[in-house]
Amino acid sequence: MKIRPNFALLAAAAVMTLSGVTAASAQSTLETVKERGNLRCQVGQPSPGYYNLDSDGNWYGLDVSICQAVAAAIFGDPTKLEIQSVSTQARFTALANGESDMLSRTATWTLTRDSQLGLDFVTPNFYDGQGFTVRKDSGITSALQLKGAKVCVSTGTTTELNLTDFSRVHDLNISAVTFEDYNVRDDTYLKGGCDAVTGDKSSMAGNISAFPVPEDHMILPETLSKEPLAPAVRQGDSQWSDIVRWTVFALINAEELGITQANVDDMRANSKDPNVLRMLGAEGNLNEGLGLEKDWAYNIIKAVGNYGEIYEKYMGDGELGIGIAREGSLNALWTNGGLMYSPPMR
Repeated sequence: MKIRPNFALLAAAAVMTLSGVTAASAQSTLETVKERGNLRCQVGQPSPGYYNLDSDGNWYGLDVSICQAVAAAIFGDPTKLEIQSVSTQARFTALANGESDMLSRTATWTLTRDSQLGLDFVTPNFYDGQGFTVRKDSGITSALQLKGAKVCVSTGTTTELNLTDFSRVHDLNISAVTFEDYNVRDDTYLKGGCDAVTGDKSSMAGNISAFPVPEDHMILPETLSKEPLAPAVRQGDSQWSDIVRWTVFALINAEELGITQANVDDMRANSKDPNVLRMLGAEGNLNEGLGLEKDWAYNIIKAVGNYGEIYEKYMGDGELGIGIAREGSLNALWTNGGLMYSPPMR
């Protein structure tokens, strides 16, 4: 017997489904995070400088500090945090479908990613560029000498497309050897499976430091691309994107104002600068539009320090750093010729 659909029931079910979706979407990300009691922040597989694990299994690094800063802004406690290590292939899907609340990893802000994946990138926390690592005894001193070379590259990244573009522009006929795991990529290079390896220069500097004989390798001078690395959130929740964006800006602005992890209490209590007092919640109401407490920015700096402190600790010459000089780079404050710049916090 042929069964005819009951269109009235189908319509009712559709209305109920749409109502459910509307009700579910009515809850903001901030409300969801507060209700859960922690922030789910996505990083990648361990990478020196950005996100790595200590002997006790605790995450640390530049991007981890951004996660901790957002947790501190919301809860006043940087430990109310779940770090999710997600593969390169799954990273954007995991964020878009709600498994993660935010992404803080070496993800390049591009037009297609910002407009086609249901994501919003907030503001760069590191400016990088792609390059090549080669063995010093190879005799290669320029990327233009890589004609016909095999180059190891991580798949599913802007790096892979940049390599293809560079090869086409300079007619180098480079053969890309792709890998999902950067550890396998580097191991293949070290065993002679590739003539070079390509990636963001900062990441490669960190990886070289872990090679058996780091001094046998070097990064070539050419920079292939612009790689503004930025945290990202799902589209459709402007309050949440503002929280993550202004968390990064608070770190930068604190450095500009001379607020550090060590002096933040004294600055809040004794500073005569209204910019300092407003930022740290001693006066004004900067918190209201964000839906946070007045001391949200104070809690950030108290927990992780300012941007310069974080940079030195993990990217610079600190004990856990990977030795990337900040002076003269794009990652310097705008007052020192760099691009690290916060809009006014007023």
